[in-house]
Amino acid sequence: MGSSFTDFLGVTAPDLLPGRRPIPQLPMGDIPHGTTIVSVTYDGGVLMGGDRRATMGNLISSRDIEKVYPADSYSVIGIAGAAGIAIEMVRLYQVELEHYEKIEGLTLSLDGKANRLAAMIRGNLGAAMQGLAVVPLFAGFDLDAAPGTSPGRIFSYDITGGNYEERGYAAVGSGSLFAKNSLKKTWRNGLPADAAVRTVVESLYDAADDDSATGGPDPVRRLYPIVYRVDGEGAVRLTDAEVAAVADGIVTDRAQADRENMNREA
Repeated sequence: MGSSFTDFLGVTAPDLLPGRRPIPQLPMGDIPHGTTIVSVTYDGGVLMGGDRRATMGNLISSRDIEKVYPADSYSVIGIAGAAGIAIEMVRLYQVELEHYEKIEGLTLSLDGKANRLAAMIRGNLGAAMQGLAVVPLFAGFDLDAAPGTSPGRIFSYDITGGNYEERGYAAVGSGSLFAKNSLKKTWRNGLPADAAVRTVVESLYDAADDDSATGGPDPVRRLYPIVYRVDGEGAVRLTDAEVAAVADGIVTDRAQADRENMNREA
């Protein structure tokens, strides 16, 4: 059946594909949605981070959802939109890349991975038009990058499967506007890895400060953003302790700045 597991599933069991299931004709109630995902390139690779909150209308449906996943050894995917369909799409996409590698005996190129994901999103268009949209962010380390070019690359999408390569940084989800404004001020070309991690976490902190659907650092529950680093050694999830140290540092710096501002006003 070829190297595409999605095509194989479409022939043998099309009802298992997220976009092939019957869509209710009546208006649906609130369902869990995930937000916000950010990604930045740095000197040597790319980072992707996501907050931990999922919302259902005006309610918080989950405080510790995971929205960033490894797609394969050298790429990651972050999800925004209808949480259930998004997670199912990620799992199918992981199998798609693994299936290709087993059948062809080689790894799909980064552009090929991005295009495969675009086709899967396009297959969900009917559900998206009913309010069940999935809008992921994809990033990876390009093993075929030309000398002198950045190996870290980022791809964003729209609900029709449109595929757009981003330069330097990107964000999706309800808090993306605020996250991008933060990234615009803190990101620069050639950032070292440690500085890039702070840039990612700080942009999520800024998004949470203005967007109620984005969850900020939660030291009481020990919930912090999920951050993945992808470089020549593969995709690695930063430990909770590493992310917590960065987030706690940002909170301390912001608190100190606020105290200084209040003292001047007094």
